[in-house]
Amino acid sequence: MHFDDIEYVELCVADVSTASGFYTGLLGFRRVAEGGPETGLVGRRSVLLQQGTLRLLLTQGLEAGDAPSTFVERHGDGVRDIALRTKDAVAAFGHVTQRGAQPLREPVAGRDGAGRRMFQATVATVGDLVHSIIQSDAPVGTFLPPGLVPCESPVLLDSEPFSGLDHLAICLEPGTLDATVRFYEHVFGFRQSHQEVVHTAASGMNSKVVQSPSTRICFPLQEPLSTQNPGQIGEFLRRHGGPGVQHLALLTSDIVGCVRQLQQGLSFLEIPPAYYERLESRLGALAFDMEPLRELGILVDRDEWGTLLQTFTRSAHPRQTLFFEAIQRQEARGFGGANIRALFEAVERDYARVQA
Repeated sequence: MHFDDIEYVELCVADVSTASGFYTGLLGFRRVAEGGPETGLVGRRSVLLQQGTLRLLLTQGLEAGDAPSTFVERHGDGVRDIALRTKDAVAAFGHVTQRGAQPLREPVAGRDGAGRRMFQATVATVGDLVHSIIQSDAPVGTFLPPGLVPCESPVLLDSEPFSGLDHLAICLEPGTLDATVRFYEHVFGFRQSHQEVVHTAASGMNSKVVQSPSTRICFPLQEPLSTQNPGQIGEFLRRHGGPGVQHLALLTSDIVGCVRQLQQGLSFLEIPPAYYERLESRLGALAFDMEPLRELGILVDRDEWGTLLQTFTRSAHPRQTLFFEAIQRQEARGFGGANIRALFEAVERDYARVQA
């Protein structure tokens, strides 16, 4: 049973208009559909945003006690649903529930927002994170969730900085990483592709990456190494109120231009100068102009396939939880393993800055 791609990522938000303004005004998304009670979307209001092949569904609950409202009350704005595309939702639902996934919604036939036939089911994963299972004939990047109607809006930035989603990083409670990896392997048919253990002076983390056979669905999973010194992963868990998506990694073909454009409204994690002083001794000669990388805090790594450039925004979330990664892949298949310590320490410094 194969899950082919991510159909959309749904974020539950306290105010859909404010959240939509953030994603369109600062990250370059455009509105492609919207819905509410007047369009048949009972008890909630949603806006569908798109950039490249990535679709973000922002949903505000209109009734106390419903799933979106409860999620926001517990966690603040954040990712609740990573919807997975499959060719047979009924068979996929039967497969994953027989293998241990908790069913939340049985497969239901219906019509998407464009009137095309579809099936949808939902299962639970870690914490309050869920996976909708979507079967639709709509090409990737065109699916409209039921109850939404198309709308058009311009790109508010000079250009769209991103082409799609690379991965979603999920923070887990200490001691649950291996069980979560086994869950995705056994239940969803994913495979573990990478592993990193990071130690800092104060804390550390253990991270493993699971991917679908297509590699288009990718979740770096991470837990604190120690319950006594849980570090920035533990701080996320405390602020978020349990496991959840820490950051979305967005693909770009020009990370320098992307960051310069986003700097108009977002700030990025600061990387110490010593990182760049050691970079060529670690990686060898680099065919880059190092000055803009140093200026913008862009990290560089290599694997056997190619080169990776990445950088991370500071969280604009009131709880200082969700943030974003800009990532440029030049054939690289890894996740910046040599940079994880630099990122880890940068997030720790940022938490300390906010608390001060």
